Amino acid sequence: MTLLSIRDLAIALPVGADRIYAAQNINFDLAAGEILCIVGESGSGKSMSANAVMGLLPEGVKPVKGNITFDGREILGLSEAEMLPLRGGRISMIFQEPLSALNPLMRVGAQIAEVFEAHGALSKSERRDRALKLLEEVGIPDPQAAIRAYPFQLSGGQRQRVMIAMALALEPDILIADEPTTALDVTTQAQILKLIEDLRKSRGMAVIFITHDFGVVADIADRVIVMQKGEIVETGTADEVLLKPQHAYTRALIDAIPRLVQRVDTEADQGKPLLTVENLEKTFSTGAGSLFGKRRVVKAVQNVSFELFAGETIGIVGESGSGKSTVGRCIVRLLDPDAGRVLMDGVDISHLAGAELRDQRRKLQMIFQDPYSSLNPRARVSRILTEGLIAFGTSKDAAHAKACELLEMVGLDASAMKRFPHEFSGGQRQRIGIARALALDPSIIIADEAVSALDVSIQAQVLDLLAELKTRLNLSMLFITHDLRVAARICDRIIVMQKGKIVEAGPVSKVLHDPDSAYTRSLLDAIPGQEYERALALAEAEV
Repeated sequence: MTLLSIRDLAIALPVGADRIYAAQNINFDLAAGEILCIVGESGSGKSMSANAVMGLLPEGVKPVKGNITFDGREILGLSEAEMLPLRGGRISMIFQEPLSALNPLMRVGAQIAEVFEAHGALSKSERRDRALKLLEEVGIPDPQAAIRAYPFQLSGGQRQRVMIAMALALEPDILIADEPTTALDVTTQAQILKLIEDLRKSRGMAVIFITHDFGVVADIADRVIVMQKGEIVETGTADEVLLKPQHAYTRALIDAIPRLVQRVDTEADQGKPLLTVENLEKTFSTGAGSLFGKRRVVKAVQNVSFELFAGETIGIVGESGSGKSTVGRCIVRLLDPDAGRVLMDGVDISHLAGAELRDQRRKLQMIFQDPYSSLNPRARVSRILTEGLIAFGTSKDAAHAKACELLEMVGLDASAMKRFPHEFSGGQRQRIGIARALALDPSIIIADEAVSALDVSIQAQVLDLLAELKTRLNLSMLFITHDLRVAARICDRIIVMQKGKIVEAGPVSKVLHDPDSAYTRSLLDAIPGQEYERALALAEAEV
């Protein structure tokens, strides 16, 4: 039975945008109990199409043509009052970033109860009981504690589960999931995907799943729609689109997926290490008023030791909370380690301060995960790229010339100097972040989840850029990631961390294809789309 039908939908962008329509000529049906995946890069129109169904288009963006029929009723153009019973009641949505979608000032239980209150459902005590049952249903550990917690006191995966609980509160007929697993580590992502699949089966609801990850598509989709620049360029069953793509854009997206391919390891020059980390320790503690109502101690990094050699890339992988990012921040001294040593060319920088630290730290630069927040939104690119150089005594003219050279190096035009970060795409912003990290001619780059928030095609471009710059500039790199497929593409050695400790380390092929640790095997097993990857490899071998 067709539950949702979209015909000839066109969504107009404001005057002055880079194109006339956010989406146009959109046609598809969604059957009860079906999972439909909509795939495409940022700006392809996939989220706009879903937001049109919910009546949640941003200001200035509006549907100008077409029909959206839900359960036999035309819903495009309904008033806000008419949409309220449908929104959340019969059609619900999970948003990409739960930390911004959840109210930071409300406890989790109150936010779930608010869904029932908005629809006039259940009594006050029944709402709390139902909220607790929903938290249990979506697999939140210790629901009694979580229901009293604020969003910031939960992990990313737990916050996403809270969002799912809210979306499922009124047992909708359709669940729209907009990139719900993009920034999650592989094990949490696997749990969320299984949860959505289980809820689809148990409740019989239809799912529109928006993603750019074909591995996810392979694991859950019944049918697939591929969108590019606001239009549908390919549609079909999961097997048709994934194994026999017809459109060049679909093939390009599939080719950009990082794979766990077997490869021959190359050994770094085992001379004197550029960086030596010895017995690094870092502990965080929270006072009373935390999730558990008492002081909580987290040993984020425990006895971590390794060496990084010239021209080498070491991947540090693990789930959220494994301590991998804390290691990177302790090395670059954004955090002060509690114990241990960090030797740069034989100089211990773990306890340096002031001018001594600044002189050493210019050799060690960082690329951050989120290019949206790591660049000053009020500063033009020219200032972002030159302020570090000027601080170290470079003249303004020389700093400006170096910044233009850096932009060209990362694939951007010198005209970017006059623009602000918000005028660039996510991939372009990350390129600016890379240029900034290279400005002081460092010998070591620490890339902290530098591609995790990017589309697969943009991710592939940034990974290729980093590999090219590493060779061209003779850089060494610590590449922090939760995605073992990405690590396989760029790293020489891999360190696997769990609960602050190193549980495995070795060459890429050994760690990824013959791991010693059960934890490493669990990370590998959680990677989405493995059956599809094997099927694709067989299909390619037959050609």
